[in-house]
Amino acid sequence: MNRNLTDLKIATLLKALWAPRRHEDPPPTSDTGARPPSPEEQAGPAAVGTTSTLWRMRTTVRDTPGSLAALCTALAGHRVDILSLQTHPLGEDTVDEFLLRAPGTLASADITGAVARAGGTGTWIERADAHDLVDAPTRVLGLATRTALDAAELPLALRQLLGRCTIRSLPATPAGGGRGPADVPVEGVLEDTVMRLRAPEGGAITVERPYLPFTPTEFARARALVELDARLGPRIPRSQDVLTLPEGNDITVRRADTRDLEAARAMHERCSARTLGMRYHGPVGDADRYLNHLLSPRFGRTLAVQTASGRIVGLGHLLWDGDETEVALLVEDEWQRRGIGRELLDRLVALAVEAGCESVYAVTQSSNTGMVAAMRGLGLPLDYQIEEGTLVITARLEGAVTGPLSSAGELGAAQAP
Repeated sequence: MNRNLTDLKIATLLKALWAPRRHEDPPPTSDTGARPPSPEEQAGPAAVGTTSTLWRMRTTVRDTPGSLAALCTALAGHRVDILSLQTHPLGEDTVDEFLLRAPGTLASADITGAVARAGGTGTWIERADAHDLVDAPTRVLGLATRTALDAAELPLALRQLLGRCTIRSLPATPAGGGRGPADVPVEGVLEDTVMRLRAPEGGAITVERPYLPFTPTEFARARALVELDARLGPRIPRSQDVLTLPEGNDITVRRADTRDLEAARAMHERCSARTLGMRYHGPVGDADRYLNHLLSPRFGRTLAVQTASGRIVGLGHLLWDGDETEVALLVEDEWQRRGIGRELLDRLVALAVEAGCESVYAVTQSSNTGMVAAMRGLGLPLDYQIEEGTLVITARLEGAVTGPLSSAGELGAAQAP
C-alpha cells in the first residue's frame, strides 16, 4: 500500500464521490445486475407495510426556475412523498433523481404520466426497497472503505455506485496475446451509456448501462473511486484459516495476489499435463501466461492453499466476467482427492454470495469428475451446457450459504479435486 497517501488526498477523493449536487443525494442503487429488469421483476414485492410502495425515478427537466416545483406539485397531487432528491446538471437541462413513497395502489404509469404533464422527459422508474433509504454519504463512504481494504472490490463498488451495469477490466496486454484496449486518457471518456476509465495497473475499465445514460456527476464519482483505488496500490486482506485434512496434515487457506506469482508457477511445474489441461483447456505450455491475470485482484478474487512448509498446492479463482462470475480450481496432483477442491469451491461461492452475485459458472470437461462432483456437492440448482465439447456448469445462488461449509478447523472427507 502507498503509505505516502495523505488524509487530505483521501478526503478530496471522497468529497468528489458525492459532488457536485444542488440537493441531498439519495443512496446509489443497490442492484448489481447488468440488465434492466423485466416488467414482472419491476412489479415485484417492494411495499412498505401494506399501504405504500418505494420507487426510484429519474426524469429530465429544463434547468429553469419553477421546473422542480412543478414536478413536486404533480407528485403531491397523487399523494406521492419525496423521500430524497439529487440533481445532475446537464447545461440547459437537469436530470432529477427521486426516491419516492407512493400509495400502494398507484401504478408506475400514473406517476410517469403526472411527471410528463409537469414537463419531465425521458422518465425512468423502477421499484426500490428499504436498502435505498440509507443516506448517500453513508453509502458512498462504505463503498470507498470496501475498495480501500480490498482491490478486488472495485468492480463491485462501481456496480453499487452506478446501479445495474456491465463492468469489464481489460488488461493492457491480454493473457492470450494480441492487442490490448485502446489507450484511455487520464481524465477518462464518457459516451452516453458507456464510460471508459484508465485502469490503475494499465489497460482500461469499461462500464456500460444501455438502459440509462450516465450523467457527468456519475462519471465524476466513478472516476474518483478509481483514482482512490490507484493511489492506494495493490492490496488484499491478509487473513487466513488453518485447516486440518482427514489424514492430519494442516493447510492454510488465504487470499492470494500477484505477489504469489512465483509460488504459483512452481506449483504449475509440479502439476501433470493432464491436471493443467483440465484447468486451462488449452496447450499446457501456455498455462503460465494466464497466472498474472488470474492472480490480479482487478479481475476477481483468488484463494491459495498453502502447506506448513509454505508451498502453494491449490488455487481457487472467482473471476468477474462482465455481468457473470466464473469459478475455477487447480489442485496439485499429490494433493487431490483430499477435499481441498471442495473447500475452495465452498469458499468461492461464499465470496460470490457476499458480493451479490446471482450465479457462478465453471468451465470444465465431463471427464473431470472431481469438479463435477464438487459443483453437485454445493446443493444448489445447477444448469448444464455443452459448448464445443466443453462442459459449462452454472450454479444459481438463491439460498446459498454465506460462509465456508466445512466444520471449523477441519476438512470433511468430500472427494473433490
